[in-house]
Amino acid sequence: MELLYASSVGVLVSCGVFLILRSRTFPVVLGLTMFSYAVNLFLFSSGRLSLNQAAVLGTSTEYADPLPQALVLTAIVIGFAMTAFVVILAIRGRTDLGNDHVDGQVPDTKNHNNDNNNKVKV
Repeated sequence: MELLYASSVGVLVSCGVFLILRSRTFPVVLGLTMFSYAVNLFLFSSGRLSLNQAAVLGTSTEYADPLPQALVLTAIVIGFAMTAFVVILAIRGRTDLGNDHVDGQVPDTKNHNNDNNNKVKV
């Protein structure tokens, strides 16, 4: 079970870092969201992972720690609010600047406009 959680955290972190390094704002927002999901999953797995056992109730010494679960619930709410705020900022930046690049500069389009001139005429 721990291997599944560790693999999931690794995949989420690698996909999040890949998306954070993109040049447009929406993939960066998705990358940050995936990165926060990876942190939430890591915090959740820091508690005891046990199947078919009571969470806290009972007299057994094997129980799941409720503190990471409470932290994850709080982080989910805060992460959702921050994602909504960053999406609104990205939309506002797109409307104000006219593009959605992270650095705010328009990419070089010289080569893309001359595609008709580069075609071979038969």
